[in-house]
Amino acid sequence: MSLALPKTKAEQALSHNFEAVARKLPGSDPVAGARKAAIGAFAALGLPHRRLEQWKWTDLRGAMKEALPPAVLAGAGATAAEIDAALAELARLDCHRLVFVDGSYRAELSAPVLPEGLEVASLARALAEDGGFDLVQTAGPADDAVVALNTAFMTDGAVVRVAEGVALDKPLLLVFARAADGGRLVTTRNVLRLDDGAGATVIEAHVALAGASRGQANALSRVAVGGGARLAHIQCLVAGPAAAHLGNCFVTIGRGATYRAFHLTAGTGLARNTVLATFAGEGAKLDISGTFLGRGGEHIDTTLLVDHAVPQCESRELFKGVLADRAHGVFQGKVVVRPDAQKSDGKQMAQALMLSEDAEFDSKPELEIHADDVVCGHGSTAAELDAEQLFYLRARGIPLEEARALLIESFIGEAIDRVEDEAVREALGAVAKARLAQLSVSGGAATRDSSGGRS
Repeated sequence: MSLALPKTKAEQALSHNFEAVARKLPGSDPVAGARKAAIGAFAALGLPHRRLEQWKWTDLRGAMKEALPPAVLAGAGATAAEIDAALAELARLDCHRLVFVDGSYRAELSAPVLPEGLEVASLARALAEDGGFDLVQTAGPADDAVVALNTAFMTDGAVVRVAEGVALDKPLLLVFARAADGGRLVTTRNVLRLDDGAGATVIEAHVALAGASRGQANALSRVAVGGGARLAHIQCLVAGPAAAHLGNCFVTIGRGATYRAFHLTAGTGLARNTVLATFAGEGAKLDISGTFLGRGGEHIDTTLLVDHAVPQCESRELFKGVLADRAHGVFQGKVVVRPDAQKSDGKQMAQALMLSEDAEFDSKPELEIHADDVVCGHGSTAAELDAEQLFYLRARGIPLEEARALLIESFIGEAIDRVEDEAVREALGAVAKARLAQLSVSGGAATRDSSGGRS
Protein backbone atom coordinates (compact mmCIF):
# COMPACT_ATOMS: atom_id res chain seq x y z
CA MET A 1 0.00 0.00 0.00
CA SER A 2 1.47 3.35 -1.08
CA LEU A 3 1.20 6.35 1.18
CA ALA A 4 -0.15 9.50 -0.50
CA LEU A 5 2.10 12.49 0.14
CA PRO A 6 0.51 15.80 1.14
CA LYS A 7 0.51 18.40 -1.62
CA THR A 8 3.34 20.89 -1.44
CA LYS A 9 2.94 24.61 -1.96
CA ALA A 10 4.43 24.31 -5.43
CA GLU A 11 2.15 21.41 -6.44
CA GLN A 12 -0.93 23.30 -5.31
CA ALA A 13 0.24 26.42 -7.13
CA LEU A 14 0.81 24.55 -10.40
CA SER A 15 -2.76 23.27 -10.44
CA HIS A 16 -4.10 26.70 -9.47
CA ASN A 17 -1.99 28.44 -12.10
CA PHE A 18 -3.31 26.15 -14.80
CA GLU A 19 -6.90 27.04 -13.99
CA ALA A 20 -5.96 30.72 -14.18
CA VAL A 21 -4.38 30.55 -17.66
CA ALA A 22 -6.11 27.56 -19.33
CA ARG A 23 -8.28 29.72 -21.60
CA LYS A 24 -5.26 31.73 -22.77
CA LEU A 25 -3.21 28.72 -23.85
CA PRO A 26 -3.10 28.06 -27.62
CA GLY A 27 -4.90 25.17 -29.27
CA SER A 28 -8.17 23.72 -30.50
CA ASP A 29 -10.84 22.20 -28.26
CA PRO A 30 -9.27 18.71 -28.45
CA VAL A 31 -5.93 20.23 -27.39
CA ALA A 32 -7.64 21.98 -24.48
CA GLY A 33 -9.11 18.62 -23.44
CA ALA A 34 -5.67 17.02 -23.54
CA ARG A 35 -4.30 19.83 -21.40
CA LYS A 36 -7.02 19.34 -18.81
CA ALA A 37 -6.35 15.60 -18.70
CA ALA A 38 -2.63 16.24 -18.30
CA ILE A 39 -3.00 18.59 -15.33
CA GLY A 40 -5.29 16.00 -13.77
CA ALA A 41 -2.60 13.36 -14.24
CA PHE A 42 -0.06 15.67 -12.65
CA ALA A 43 -2.35 16.30 -9.68
CA ALA A 44 -2.45 12.54 -9.09
CA LEU A 45 1.30 12.03 -9.58
CA GLY A 46 2.76 15.10 -7.87
CA LEU A 47 6.30 16.33 -8.36
CA PRO A 48 8.98 13.60 -8.65
CA HIS A 49 10.84 12.83 -5.44
CA ARG A 50 13.66 10.66 -4.10
CA ARG A 51 11.37 7.69 -3.42
CA LEU A 52 11.16 7.22 -7.19
CA GLU A 53 14.27 5.35 -8.32
CA GLN A 54 14.86 7.47 -11.44
CA TRP A 55 14.69 10.64 -9.30
CA LYS A 56 16.77 9.29 -6.42
CA TRP A 57 19.42 12.02 -6.68
CA THR A 58 17.21 14.83 -8.01
CA ASP A 59 14.45 15.41 -5.51
CA LEU A 60 12.33 17.86 -7.47
CA ARG A 61 9.62 17.88 -4.83
CA GLY A 62 12.11 19.08 -2.25
CA ALA A 63 14.00 21.44 -4.55
CA MET A 64 11.00 23.20 -6.10
CA LYS A 65 9.74 25.36 -3.24
CA GLU A 66 7.40 27.45 -5.36
CA ALA A 67 5.81 27.50 -8.80
CA LEU A 68 6.41 30.64 -10.79
CA PRO A 69 3.50 32.08 -12.79
CA PRO A 70 3.43 30.66 -16.33
CA ALA A 71 4.46 32.77 -19.29
CA VAL A 72 1.56 32.67 -21.75
CA LEU A 73 2.75 34.02 -25.10
CA ALA A 74 3.96 37.09 -23.25
CA GLY A 75 6.44 38.26 -25.86
CA ALA A 76 8.86 39.96 -23.46
CA GLY A 77 11.15 42.61 -24.85
CA ALA A 78 14.46 41.52 -26.37
CA THR A 79 16.80 42.80 -29.05
CA ALA A 80 18.91 40.97 -31.61
CA ALA A 81 22.05 42.26 -29.87
CA GLU A 82 20.88 40.82 -26.54
CA ILE A 83 20.18 37.46 -28.17
CA ASP A 84 23.63 37.40 -29.79
CA ALA A 85 25.33 38.29 -26.51
CA ALA A 86 23.56 35.41 -24.74
CA LEU A 87 24.44 32.96 -27.52
CA ALA A 88 28.13 33.94 -27.36
CA GLU A 89 30.09 32.04 -30.04
CA LEU A 90 26.96 30.24 -31.26
CA ALA A 91 25.77 33.61 -32.62
CA ARG A 92 28.59 33.53 -35.19
CA LEU A 93 27.32 30.37 -36.88
CA ASP A 94 25.94 30.64 -40.38
CA CYS A 95 22.53 29.08 -39.84
CA HIS A 96 18.79 29.33 -40.16
CA ARG A 97 17.56 30.88 -36.91
CA LEU A 98 14.25 30.79 -35.04
CA VAL A 99 13.98 32.74 -31.79
CA PHE A 100 11.56 32.23 -28.90
CA VAL A 101 11.53 34.69 -26.01
CA ASP A 102 9.90 33.55 -22.77
CA GLY A 103 8.15 30.79 -24.70
CA SER A 104 6.83 32.94 -27.54
CA TYR A 105 7.99 32.91 -31.18
CA ARG A 106 9.55 36.21 -32.27
CA ALA A 107 9.51 36.53 -36.06
CA GLU A 108 11.39 39.85 -36.05
CA LEU A 109 14.36 38.21 -34.32
CA SER A 110 14.33 35.12 -36.53
CA ALA A 111 15.57 34.34 -40.03
CA PRO A 112 12.38 33.03 -41.68
CA VAL A 113 13.78 32.57 -45.21
CA LEU A 114 14.08 28.80 -45.44
CA PRO A 115 15.37 26.54 -48.23
CA GLU A 116 13.16 24.23 -50.23
CA GLY A 117 12.48 21.01 -48.38
CA LEU A 118 12.59 22.56 -44.91
CA GLU A 119 9.22 23.25 -43.31
CA VAL A 120 9.08 25.18 -40.04
CA ALA A 121 5.99 26.29 -38.13
CA SER A 122 5.20 27.77 -34.76
CA LEU A 123 3.72 25.19 -32.39
CA ALA A 124 1.21 27.73 -31.09
CA ARG A 125 -0.21 28.17 -34.59
CA ALA A 126 -0.07 24.46 -35.40
CA LEU A 127 -2.01 23.52 -32.26
CA ALA A 128 -4.96 25.59 -33.44
CA GLU A 129 -5.14 23.85 -36.83
CA ASP A 130 -6.64 20.52 -37.86
CA GLY A 131 -4.27 17.81 -36.77
CA GLY A 132 -2.86 19.95 -33.99
CA PHE A 133 -3.97 17.37 -31.46
CA ASP A 134 -1.37 14.97 -32.89
CA LEU A 135 1.36 17.33 -31.68
CA VAL A 136 0.19 16.85 -28.11
CA GLN A 137 1.01 13.16 -28.17
CA THR A 138 4.46 12.11 -26.97
CA ALA A 139 6.52 8.97 -26.90
CA GLY A 140 7.18 9.50 -23.22
CA PRO A 141 5.92 7.45 -20.29
CA ALA A 142 2.34 8.06 -19.20
CA ASP A 143 3.35 8.31 -15.55
CA ASP A 144 5.85 11.15 -15.97
CA ALA A 145 4.75 14.25 -14.06
CA VAL A 146 7.18 16.57 -15.87
CA VAL A 147 5.82 15.49 -19.27
CA ALA A 148 2.27 15.99 -17.99
CA LEU A 149 3.14 19.55 -16.96
CA ASN A 150 4.64 20.18 -20.39
CA THR A 151 1.42 19.06 -22.08
CA ALA A 152 -0.67 21.21 -19.75
CA PHE A 153 1.33 24.45 -20.03
CA MET A 154 3.17 24.38 -23.40
CA THR A 155 2.85 27.67 -25.22
CA ASP A 156 5.06 27.48 -28.28
CA GLY A 157 8.00 25.82 -29.96
CA ALA A 158 9.19 24.73 -33.37
CA VAL A 159 7.50 22.18 -35.62
CA VAL A 160 10.19 21.14 -38.11
CA ARG A 161 10.06 18.76 -41.06
CA VAL A 162 12.89 18.01 -43.48
CA ALA A 163 11.52 16.46 -46.66
CA GLU A 164 12.62 13.12 -48.09
CA GLY A 165 16.12 13.16 -49.52
CA VAL A 166 16.80 16.79 -48.55
CA ALA A 167 20.08 17.58 -46.79
CA LEU A 168 20.18 21.05 -45.23
CA ASP A 169 23.18 23.13 -46.29
CA LYS A 170 23.54 24.79 -42.87
CA PRO A 171 22.29 24.21 -39.32
CA LEU A 172 18.90 25.18 -37.96
CA LEU A 173 19.35 27.12 -34.70
CA LEU A 174 16.40 27.19 -32.29
CA VAL A 175 16.96 29.85 -29.63
CA PHE A 176 14.97 29.81 -26.38
CA ALA A 177 15.79 32.95 -24.40
CA ARG A 178 14.64 33.91 -20.93
CA ALA A 179 14.13 37.66 -20.63
CA ALA A 180 11.39 38.27 -18.04
CA ASP A 181 12.48 40.21 -14.96
CA GLY A 182 9.66 38.98 -12.73
CA GLY A 183 10.25 35.21 -12.76
CA ARG A 184 8.21 32.96 -15.05
CA LEU A 185 7.60 29.31 -15.87
CA VAL A 186 8.37 28.87 -19.58
CA THR A 187 7.03 25.70 -21.22
CA THR A 188 7.99 24.82 -24.80
CA ARG A 189 7.76 21.82 -27.10
CA ASN A 190 9.55 21.02 -30.35
CA VAL A 191 8.56 18.42 -32.93
CA LEU A 192 11.41 17.43 -35.25
CA ARG A 193 10.86 15.06 -38.16
CA LEU A 194 13.32 13.94 -40.80
CA ASP A 195 11.79 12.01 -43.66
CA ASP A 196 13.60 9.06 -45.25
CA GLY A 197 17.05 9.93 -46.51
CA ALA A 198 17.03 13.48 -45.14
CA GLY A 199 19.93 15.15 -43.35
CA ALA A 200 20.12 18.05 -40.91
CA THR A 201 21.90 19.64 -37.98
CA VAL A 202 19.54 21.14 -35.40
CA ILE A 203 20.81 23.18 -32.46
CA GLU A 204 18.66 23.98 -29.43
CA ALA A 205 20.12 26.81 -27.34
CA HIS A 206 18.52 27.66 -24.00
CA VAL A 207 20.01 30.91 -22.70
CA ALA A 208 19.28 33.78 -20.32
CA LEU A 209 19.52 37.40 -21.41
CA ALA A 210 21.50 39.84 -19.30
CA GLY A 211 19.30 41.03 -16.43
CA ALA A 212 16.88 38.11 -16.58
CA SER A 213 15.72 37.08 -13.13
CA ARG A 214 15.09 33.60 -11.77
CA GLY A 215 13.10 31.30 -13.98
CA GLN A 216 11.74 27.79 -14.44
CA ALA A 217 11.65 25.98 -17.77
CA ASN A 218 10.03 22.78 -19.00
CA ALA A 219 11.22 21.90 -22.50
CA LEU A 220 10.33 18.81 -24.52
CA SER A 221 11.53 17.69 -27.94
CA ARG A 222 9.94 14.88 -29.89
CA VAL A 223 12.26 13.61 -32.63
CA ALA A 224 11.61 11.13 -35.45
CA VAL A 225 14.50 10.15 -37.73
CA GLY A 226 13.29 8.39 -40.87
CA GLY A 227 14.90 5.48 -42.66
CA GLY A 228 18.43 6.26 -43.85
CA ALA A 229 18.23 9.81 -42.48
CA ARG A 230 20.99 11.56 -40.51
CA LEU A 231 20.34 14.04 -37.71
CA ALA A 232 22.89 15.88 -35.62
CA HIS A 233 20.99 17.23 -32.62
CA ILE A 234 22.86 19.69 -30.40
CA GLN A 235 21.47 20.98 -27.12
CA CYS A 236 23.24 23.83 -25.34
CA LEU A 237 21.91 24.81 -21.92
CA VAL A 238 23.32 27.96 -20.30
CA ALA A 239 20.20 29.24 -18.57
CA GLY A 240 21.65 31.13 -15.60
CA PRO A 241 22.39 30.26 -11.96
CA ALA A 242 18.87 31.28 -10.87
CA ALA A 243 17.22 28.93 -13.37
CA ALA A 244 15.69 25.47 -13.04
CA HIS A 245 15.49 23.60 -16.35
CA LEU A 246 13.66 20.31 -16.93
CA GLY A 247 14.30 18.88 -20.39
CA ASN A 248 12.92 15.76 -22.08
CA CYS A 249 13.86 14.40 -25.48
CA PHE A 250 12.04 11.42 -26.99
CA VAL A 251 13.70 9.97 -30.09
CA THR A 252 12.75 7.21 -32.54
CA ILE A 253 15.37 6.09 -35.07
CA GLY A 254 14.36 4.38 -38.29
CA ARG A 255 16.00 1.63 -40.33
CA GLY A 256 19.57 2.49 -41.29
CA ALA A 257 19.26 5.97 -39.77
CA THR A 258 21.83 7.83 -37.69
CA TYR A 259 21.11 10.07 -34.71
CA ARG A 260 24.06 11.97 -33.25
CA ALA A 261 23.41 14.15 -30.22
CA PHE A 262 25.55 16.40 -28.05
CA HIS A 263 24.58 18.12 -24.77
CA LEU A 264 26.44 21.01 -23.18
CA THR A 265 25.10 22.04 -19.76
CA ALA A 266 26.69 24.83 -17.72
CA GLY A 267 25.80 27.91 -15.72
CA THR A 268 22.37 26.57 -14.72
CA GLY A 269 21.21 26.28 -11.10
CA LEU A 270 19.20 23.06 -11.52
CA ALA A 271 19.20 21.02 -14.70
CA ARG A 272 17.62 17.66 -15.45
CA ASN A 273 18.18 16.42 -19.02
CA THR A 274 16.35 13.20 -19.93
CA VAL A 275 16.72 11.34 -23.23
CA LEU A 276 14.65 8.30 -24.21
CA ALA A 277 15.86 6.86 -27.52
CA THR A 278 14.27 3.89 -29.27
CA PHE A 279 15.56 1.99 -32.29
CA ALA A 280 12.60 1.48 -34.60
CA GLY A 281 14.45 -0.08 -37.55
CA GLU A 282 17.37 -2.44 -38.04
CA GLY A 283 20.86 -1.17 -38.83
CA ALA A 284 20.40 2.18 -37.06
CA LYS A 285 23.08 4.04 -35.13
CA LEU A 286 22.97 6.36 -32.14
CA ASP A 287 25.75 8.46 -30.65
CA ILE A 288 25.00 10.67 -27.63
CA SER A 289 27.78 12.61 -25.98
CA GLY A 290 27.98 15.63 -23.75
CA THR A 291 29.73 17.62 -21.10
CA PHE A 292 28.39 19.19 -17.91
CA LEU A 293 30.19 21.94 -16.00
CA GLY A 294 29.06 22.75 -12.47
CA ARG A 295 30.16 25.22 -9.82
CA GLY A 296 28.73 26.75 -6.64
CA GLY A 297 25.68 24.73 -5.63
CA GLU A 298 24.60 23.84 -9.19
CA HIS A 299 22.90 20.49 -9.75
CA ILE A 300 23.13 18.80 -13.17
CA ASP A 301 21.35 15.50 -13.86
CA THR A 302 21.69 13.56 -17.12
CA THR A 303 19.36 10.56 -17.46
CA LEU A 304 19.41 8.32 -20.54
CA LEU A 305 17.42 5.29 -21.65
CA VAL A 306 18.47 3.62 -24.90
CA ASP A 307 16.07 0.93 -26.10
CA HIS A 308 17.49 -1.64 -28.53
CA ALA A 309 14.06 -2.82 -29.63
CA VAL A 310 15.20 -4.33 -32.95
CA PRO A 311 18.29 -6.27 -34.11
CA GLN A 312 21.63 -5.04 -35.44
CA CYS A 313 21.72 -1.52 -34.01
CA GLU A 314 24.65 0.37 -32.49
CA SER A 315 24.62 2.84 -29.59
CA ARG A 316 27.41 4.91 -28.05
CA GLU A 317 27.16 7.25 -25.04
CA LEU A 318 29.98 9.35 -23.59
CA PHE A 319 29.53 12.06 -20.95
CA LYS A 320 32.25 14.13 -19.27
CA GLY A 321 31.65 16.38 -16.28
CA VAL A 322 33.72 18.94 -14.39
CA LEU A 323 32.51 19.77 -10.88
CA ALA A 324 33.82 22.51 -8.59
CA ASP A 325 32.80 23.91 -5.18
CA ARG A 326 29.63 22.13 -3.98
CA ALA A 327 28.32 21.23 -7.45
CA HIS A 328 26.43 17.95 -7.80
CA GLY A 329 26.52 15.90 -10.97
CA VAL A 330 24.25 12.93 -11.69
CA PHE A 331 24.46 10.44 -14.54
CA GLN A 332 21.91 7.66 -14.99
CA GLY A 333 22.35 5.66 -18.16
CA LYS A 334 20.37 2.53 -18.98
CA VAL A 335 20.68 0.39 -22.09
CA VAL A 336 17.92 -2.16 -22.70
CA VAL A 337 18.32 -4.96 -25.24
CA ARG A 338 15.03 -6.65 -26.09
CA PRO A 339 14.75 -10.45 -26.58
CA ASP A 340 14.71 -10.24 -30.39
CA ALA A 341 17.37 -7.52 -30.66
CA GLN A 342 20.25 -9.84 -31.58
CA LYS A 343 23.56 -8.38 -32.85
CA SER A 344 23.08 -5.27 -30.70
CA ASP A 345 26.22 -3.27 -29.98
CA GLY A 346 26.13 -0.80 -27.09
CA LYS A 347 28.84 1.03 -25.16
CA GLN A 348 28.44 3.67 -22.46
CA MET A 349 30.85 5.73 -20.35
CA ALA A 350 30.42 8.57 -17.84
CA GLN A 351 33.38 10.36 -16.26
CA ALA A 352 33.66 13.26 -13.84
CA LEU A 353 36.62 15.44 -12.93
CA MET A 354 36.37 16.64 -9.35
CA LEU A 355 37.92 20.05 -8.61
CA SER A 356 36.74 20.15 -5.00
CA GLU A 357 36.36 17.70 -2.15
CA ASP A 358 32.88 19.16 -1.58
CA ALA A 359 31.68 18.31 -5.09
CA GLU A 360 29.60 15.16 -5.61
CA PHE A 361 29.09 12.81 -8.54
CA ASP A 362 26.47 10.06 -8.46
CA SER A 363 26.51 7.61 -11.34
CA LYS A 364 24.28 4.66 -12.15
CA PRO A 365 25.14 2.87 -15.40
CA GLU A 366 22.85 -0.07 -16.23
CA LEU A 367 22.60 -2.85 -18.79
CA GLU A 368 19.40 -4.87 -19.13
CA ILE A 369 20.02 -7.57 -21.70
CA HIS A 370 17.44 -10.11 -22.84
CA ALA A 371 19.31 -11.38 -25.92
CA ASP A 372 22.38 -13.61 -26.09
CA ASP A 373 24.21 -12.46 -29.25
CA VAL A 374 25.22 -8.92 -28.21
CA VAL A 375 28.28 -6.79 -27.48
CA CYS A 376 27.55 -4.35 -24.65
CA GLY A 377 29.57 -2.61 -21.97
CA HIS A 378 29.48 0.34 -19.62
CA GLY A 379 31.65 2.16 -17.16
CA SER A 380 31.87 5.17 -14.87
CA THR A 381 34.78 6.93 -13.16
CA ALA A 382 35.42 9.93 -10.98
CA ALA A 383 38.88 11.44 -10.76
CA GLU A 384 40.86 14.42 -9.57
CA LEU A 385 43.55 16.19 -11.57
CA ASP A 386 46.50 13.89 -12.13
CA ALA A 387 49.55 15.08 -10.17
CA GLU A 388 52.04 13.60 -12.62
CA GLN A 389 50.45 15.28 -15.63
CA LEU A 390 50.29 18.57 -13.74
CA PHE A 391 53.98 18.25 -12.75
CA TYR A 392 54.91 17.43 -16.36
CA LEU A 393 53.34 20.66 -17.63
CA ARG A 394 54.75 22.82 -14.84
CA ALA A 395 58.24 21.38 -15.36
CA ARG A 396 58.06 22.80 -18.88
CA GLY A 397 57.42 26.31 -17.65
CA ILE A 398 53.63 26.37 -17.84
CA PRO A 399 52.09 28.32 -14.93
CA LEU A 400 49.88 26.37 -12.50
CA GLU A 401 46.51 27.81 -13.50
CA GLU A 402 47.27 27.48 -17.20
CA ALA A 403 48.39 23.88 -16.69
CA ARG A 404 45.19 23.08 -14.81
CA ALA A 405 43.13 24.68 -17.58
CA LEU A 406 44.89 22.64 -20.26
CA LEU A 407 44.22 19.38 -18.44
CA ILE A 408 40.56 20.22 -17.87
CA GLU A 409 40.03 21.27 -21.48
CA SER A 410 41.69 18.07 -22.66
CA PHE A 411 39.39 16.03 -20.41
CA ILE A 412 36.14 17.40 -21.85
CA GLY A 413 37.57 17.68 -25.35
CA GLU A 414 37.02 13.97 -26.02
CA ALA A 415 33.26 14.50 -25.79
CA ILE A 416 33.18 17.77 -27.74
CA ASP A 417 35.28 16.24 -30.54
CA ARG A 418 32.40 13.88 -31.33
CA VAL A 419 30.50 16.81 -32.87
CA GLU A 420 31.16 16.32 -36.58
CA ASP A 421 30.41 19.84 -37.90
CA GLU A 422 33.67 21.78 -37.46
CA ALA A 423 32.09 25.23 -37.07
CA VAL A 424 29.57 23.96 -34.53
CA ARG A 425 32.27 22.02 -32.67
CA GLU A 426 34.49 25.11 -32.40
CA ALA A 427 31.60 27.28 -31.21
CA LEU A 428 30.65 24.77 -28.52
CA GLY A 429 34.29 24.49 -27.49
CA ALA A 430 34.50 28.26 -27.08
CA VAL A 431 31.33 28.34 -24.96
CA ALA A 432 32.67 25.52 -22.79
CA LYS A 433 36.07 27.17 -22.41
CA ALA A 434 34.49 30.44 -21.26
CA ARG A 435 32.47 28.54 -18.65
CA LEU A 436 35.48 26.56 -17.50
CA ALA A 437 37.26 29.83 -16.75
CA GLN A 438 34.47 30.64 -14.28
CA LEU A 439 34.76 27.41 -12.32
CA SER A 440 36.15 28.22 -8.90
CA VAL A 441 38.74 25.76 -7.61
CA SER A 442 38.48 24.78 -3.96
CA GLY A 443 41.27 23.36 -1.84
CA GLY A 444 44.10 23.79 -4.36
CA ALA A 445 45.13 21.32 -7.02
CA ALA A 446 43.55 17.92 -6.49
CA THR A 447 45.85 15.08 -7.31
CA ARG A 448 44.30 11.74 -6.44
CA ASP A 449 43.17 9.58 -9.38
CA SER A 450 40.59 7.03 -8.32
CA SER A 451 38.44 5.01 -10.68
CA GLY A 452 34.88 5.17 -9.45
CA GLY A 453 35.98 7.03 -6.32
CA ARG A 454 32.85 9.13 -5.98
CA SER A 455 30.43 7.40 -8.28
